Amino acid sequence: MIKLLKTLQKTFAIITGVMAVYALIFQNFEVIPYMMLSQGVMLLAIGLNEMNEERKKAGVVVIIASLFVFFVGIYTF
Repeated sequence: MIKLLKTLQKTFAIITGVMAVYALIFQNFEVIPYMMLSQGVMLLAIGLNEMNEERKKAGVVVIIASLFVFFVGIYTF
């Protein structure tokens, strides 16, 4: 399970980075909500990974941050 979470984390980090670079280069800011949702999934994977590694407080903080990013991503649609 930890390996799956690490893979999800890296995959969505790359997707988020590519979308951010695309938005900056082409001045197309319509991809920002998708980037926020991708970042939310990445943060959720990080939070679950922290919980699995017995760092409960850090995991809860990151999961709360991911929920906030999800809210902002959905709100901007």
